[in-house]
Amino acid sequence: MKLAQTIRRTLLVLVLCAPGLFAQDEKRRRVAIVDFDYGSIQQWWEGTWDIGRGITDMLVDELVKDGTYSVVERRHIDTILDEQDFSASDRANPASAAEIGELLGVDAIVAGSITQFGLERRGFGVGGIARLTGGIVGGGVGTRKGKAAVQLTARIVDINTAEILASEEGEGKSKRSGLLLGGGGGGGGNLGAGGISMTSSDYRQTVLGEATEAAVVDLTAKLIQFADRIPERAIEVSGVVADVDGSSLILNVGTLAGLKVGDTLKILRVSRTIRDPVSGAVLREITQEVGQVRIDDVDAGSSLGTLTTGSDIQVGDLVRN
Repeated sequence: MKLAQTIRRTLLVLVLCAPGLFAQDEKRRRVAIVDFDYGSIQQWWEGTWDIGRGITDMLVDELVKDGTYSVVERRHIDTILDEQDFSASDRANPASAAEIGELLGVDAIVAGSITQFGLERRGFGVGGIARLTGGIVGGGVGTRKGKAAVQLTARIVDINTAEILASEEGEGKSKRSGLLLGGGGGGGGNLGAGGISMTSSDYRQTVLGEATEAAVVDLTAKLIQFADRIPERAIEVSGVVADVDGSSLILNVGTLAGLKVGDTLKILRVSRTIRDPVSGAVLREITQEVGQVRIDDVDAGSSLGTLTTGSDIQVGDLVRN
């Protein structure tokens, strides 16, 4: 009997708290993380290893696991950057970052730099990082050994004002010494410059991977503390139904209009148009709601949704949030 009463009380608490829990989830700030810049790092590796992209992938993974932020998928960011031809320097500029964020329909942009990436030594190149000999092509990683050290900086940029809301650093050091990309024992390693996946377990088990993960985790913990500083973006979506196939609708608005997967829009039909009797300009359109659509997939200029209420939806019907 006591157990049953305890279960009933627990269920009652969960039911009473559930609305608050869901409301909190809905208020998650939506952010986009652009690839970290590493122009100040003296490149000691050979090949085309993009450590900025790798750091970004690791940070995205950590933030998604934490759940404080809603994080935009990389493919959406790449599409916008390619279409608008933003350079790496543009992404680091707060004004440009705000513009990117506006196009992506997010509340804030996270842009950062890698300021240290290599051996924990002084007197070897930029920022105290040793320039290794031999590179990493062919399985080698140079002849110098030591502890690895990684340092990152990141800024949260308000897309409405281009204001830097927060600037934080993340630091990480390996607990052991060895060749930077050596295996568990700090040996020669078998990772090549063009094929390193920094989110893989193989990389994380290296000396450098150990330091990188520590720096990313440190930075993540600091960034999540500033979620409440990010103002919610007011989004007004205005588009039309471009295609109807049963309950599947294609709309002429996408991420550029601020849409994201999971959004629900009203479908409106114009029943009467009021025009200025002198100029003929449209003064007002009288509409009626004929349905609602849930967004299932979205790209920059269009979206795919499922009709959740209503019927007889027509091409040209208006969609509003």
